Amino acid sequence: MSSDAQIVETLSKVTTATITTILLKKGLRNVWLRGTRPLRPGQPRIVGRAFTLRFVPAREDLATPESWSSPTSTRAAIEAMPAGCIAVVDAMGVTDAGIFGDILCARMAKKGVAALVTDGVVRDVAGVLGTGLPVWCQGAAAPPSVAGLTFVAWQQPIACGGVAVFPDDVIVVDEDGAVLIPAALIDTVMELAPEQERFEGWIMEEVGKGAALPGLYPPNAENKARYEASKG
Repeated sequence: MSSDAQIVETLSKVTTATITTILLKKGLRNVWLRGTRPLRPGQPRIVGRAFTLRFVPAREDLATPESWSSPTSTRAAIEAMPAGCIAVVDAMGVTDAGIFGDILCARMAKKGVAALVTDGVVRDVAGVLGTGLPVWCQGAAAPPSVAGLTFVAWQQPIACGGVAVFPDDVIVVDEDGAVLIPAALIDTVMELAPEQERFEGWIMEEVGKGAALPGLYPPNAENKARYEASKG
């Protein structure tokens, strides 16, 4: 079984597009978390284990500023996050209440959390950007989370962007958004992904030389042989 360090090292060189192709070949079609866009252009590709958080619709007796002091709070969840994890937050796609602001993101950055991924939005966006925490979300909204959401749990299965995410699944994020790799398929993806990247790189070189796509992508027997020969 691959170590987390090996997973990060290998998958940091693999695009989310390539990962979705590999998972599609394994029968998994629903792995791209809808609505997860980079908050800042040029954020690096990041790989980490999912640390899940879950919101449900706001209920007035529970979703109050006082709830932020509850043992079941986003504050308590952040303190449980290990360094290197990616916080994945089920905000049910709500875009008019920000789940985290600059203070919470600053604490996450201080703890070494690798990134925040949500199908919702953040608030205090200038401050969030100032923390340096890489964020993938649907944008920004001024109201706090309790204006539209109630926080209920962490490290449980969630739905984020229409995808089932379990604690310790692996998340890869880049300019295309966030992709989930089920924990049980990590070693398979680790084995196949670098070769898929090499192969697609070779195809790009061939296209750059003027090659036509039929018979090249996907390759026929002749081009498969040429590709294998190119690996030397």
